[in-house]
Amino acid sequence: TGMAGYTRKIYNAKVVGVDPGKDIAVLKVDAMVSDLSPIDIGESSGLRVGQGVLAIGNPFGLDHTLTSGIISGLGREIKSPAGRPISNVIQTDAAINPGNSGGPLLEAKTGRLIGMSTAIFSTTGSSAGIGFAIPIDSVKYIANTLIRDGRVIRPVLGVSLLESKQAKALGISR
Repeated sequence: TGMAGYTRKIYNAKVVGVDPGKDIAVLKVDAMVSDLSPIDIGESSGLRVGQGVLAIGNPFGLDHTLTSGIISGLGREIKSPAGRPISNVIQTDAAINPGNSGGPLLEAKTGRLIGMSTAIFSTTGSSAGIGFAIPIDSVKYIANTLIRDGRVIRPVLGVSLLESKQAKALGISR
């Protein structure tokens, strides 16, 4: 047993797809539909700085942890673990620590899902009051693409420069 009124269960799951560039994965849980209670999904397009939020996660292995705060900023850009920029992220002062990644960021008034916690800015490795979440509108798009295709393909533009010795070796004189 877990929290009052809830029974903890363990389910098998398989990876449907991953997007390391945006730090998102989709898992398919092997469970009866009657065992699941889906969360109400909100929108991130109308969010405002100062709006109350709640973050749920397992910081430092402490499961079922709830923290509260506000939206501190919108339209921020951070780097994913894969080194790619994640743009338009939500900045919050709700305590987010290692172990919160992948957890929900909720609107405090409605309890609706508005983002997915992904990173913190810290010089110590612990919360410094600067946490980041991927907006739910982005999560929905990427999750639907992963479910449909198993992967997300992004165009990349690359430019390489050759030193004059390398160019001459390849027969390029101008």
